[in-house]
Amino acid sequence: MSVTNDQASAEVTTTGDSAKVAAARKANTPGRVLTASMVGTTIEFFDFYAYATASSLVFPALFFPNQTSTTQLLASFAVFGVAFVARPLGSVLFGHFGDRIGRKKTLVASLLIMGLATVLIGVLPTAHAPGWLILAPLFLVILRFAQGLGLGGEWSGAALLATENAPKGKRALFGIFPQLGAPAGFIGANLVFLAIAALVSEEAFLSWGWRVPFLLSALLVAVGLYVRFQLMETPAFQKAEEAQKVAKAPLGQVFRTSWWPLILGTMAMVGTYVVFYFMTSFTLTWGSSPATVEQAAAAAAAAGNSFDPTGFVPGLGYEKTEFLTYLIIGELAFAAAIFASGFLTDRFGRKRILLIGTALSIVYGLVAQPLFTAGTAGVVVALVVGFAFVGLTFGPMAAFLPELFPVNVRYTGSAIAYNMGSVIGAGPAPFVLIALWQNEGGSIWSVGVYVALASAVCAVFIALCRETKDADYENEIA
Repeated sequence: MSVTNDQASAEVTTTGDSAKVAAARKANTPGRVLTASMVGTTIEFFDFYAYATASSLVFPALFFPNQTSTTQLLASFAVFGVAFVARPLGSVLFGHFGDRIGRKKTLVASLLIMGLATVLIGVLPTAHAPGWLILAPLFLVILRFAQGLGLGGEWSGAALLATENAPKGKRALFGIFPQLGAPAGFIGANLVFLAIAALVSEEAFLSWGWRVPFLLSALLVAVGLYVRFQLMETPAFQKAEEAQKVAKAPLGQVFRTSWWPLILGTMAMVGTYVVFYFMTSFTLTWGSSPATVEQAAAAAAAAGNSFDPTGFVPGLGYEKTEFLTYLIIGELAFAAAIFASGFLTDRFGRKRILLIGTALSIVYGLVAQPLFTAGTAGVVVALVVGFAFVGLTFGPMAAFLPELFPVNVRYTGSAIAYNMGSVIGAGPAPFVLIALWQNEGGSIWSVGVYVALASAVCAVFIALCRETKDADYENEIA
């Protein structure tokens, strides 16, 4: 009787694994795993970027109407930063359950929390509604906190879903799929904003059009849940269960046994986050701010607001929809660099590619000012190059950070490292970058220096990490 290749493969797998683990390997096909990991993070980043875009375009006027244009913007981005405070709490909460009861159930819960918070932002009354002057920004902060809580558990679970199901020698390649959710979510969210802005008047956009991307999350969450329910638990976690090595208190254990990788992983993410939010939220704000006093006065008059020229700080003067188009072009380069990083780091190792990416980011920070001020061509080149460099450091992280930790504390360890990196790097970044730009009177030389210094710090800690390409990913248990 002939034996098919699939049957032979299943028999060989079952010889080394339990029937349960072998069933998971068979059920968790590459197509299912990569779709589930990427769909989830695409949804999460779509939600996240919808808020980031709205923070720049509409939230200052809608939720902080009684402040100057500068303090409106700073207040809006301060609320944006609330999520970065919540993310480490989310990493502890979801990391605990991810290491205790498994990756799959935890991923479903994190997706629901952030999706629900995003939909509620879409129906939240603004400060212009009677009785909501204080309540509107308060509830915005609460919902923003919930978004961060969900994302704090989402990324690590998606990374483990991809890499713990990856074939030998392809962990980084599988790991890029959760990372590709970042450009996919960004492009999706901003295409929706562009479409709405093109189809409705500015008055309608400010009235109700901005709510549409948030409400669309309900459909996206349903898709994500459907895909994830089709999967079984990862083989690595099942092996830890069968060996009775599941951590009873993952947080305490990760601090006892993996405190040094926790520090290294956290600091390795800082530079990537700073560059990432420079490329997204800051450039959109700076690029779409009026370049002259006349432009600023005309924009204020069109919006029915008074204009005080004493607080004016020039930007690049592009229309918001035009600059969003340039950002989308840059995000395509971001996606291409992430994809390339998977092949490169599986072949040459994680550290080498990460160090090259951070070195290029240092140089980029120092030349950002002349690049962005060299006309439209310079803006497009600056966005494409900058996004490509950050893709080289962002892409490998879904393999690199989890590889620093043993199986039974991997969800908690990688989640805390990733999200604490966001607190240190991305949390203050939008606020600091805007403050530096405002302080320089429109120049971004000091902004570029900040980006370069953050990348340099990142490079030091990456250099201190061990190479993890050949780590025993399934059997290393603390």
